[in-house]
Amino acid sequence: MTKANNYPEARKGDQVDDYHGVKVADPYRWLEDLDSEETRTWVEAENKLSFGFLNSIPARAAIKERLTKLWNYEKYGIPFKESNRYFYTRNSGLQNQAVLYTVTALDAQPQLVLDPNTLSTDGTVALSGTEVSPDGKLLAYGLSASGSDWQEWKVRNVETGQDLSDHLKWVKFFPVSWARDGK
Repeated sequence: MTKANNYPEARKGDQVDDYHGVKVADPYRWLEDLDSEETRTWVEAENKLSFGFLNSIPARAAIKERLTKLWNYEKYGIPFKESNRYFYTRNSGLQNQAVLYTVTALDAQPQLVLDPNTLSTDGTVALSGTEVSPDGKLLAYGLSASGSDWQEWKVRNVETGQDLSDHLKWVKFFPVSWARDGK
């Protein structure tokens, strides 16, 4: 017999939008405000219900152990070349995010360019885009936090690993490219 769940109540608002004369109700618009106390309280209640159920599954630990063993293998991204450098990503097995490396020769020692795993304590900041300058000296890279479509773009000196002052916030669905002169 399945136990009934007591789902947290989601308040229905009175938001109605008018799209060219067509009225569209949006009673849960308030949930789009991720920073509101009401939304956070509702999400916490949903999580408490969900994890209460998930943690009660007898085989959960065994399933997690098996999946962890299956996922724990070294993975490489497709390498690419820009000027005299090769770039590639590598995940040692259970890293949350793949790490970007470069080499100047195929038999050279890899140089770390960017490790997104160090950018947040929970591993949810991902490298969402990269574009290397034509001379291979600069890397424009986008970061996305917690699966968001919003990106933050920075520019890094590949050789030194230092970020330049260039910094774009609130970028969404926008490709980055370099001019042939590296600007």
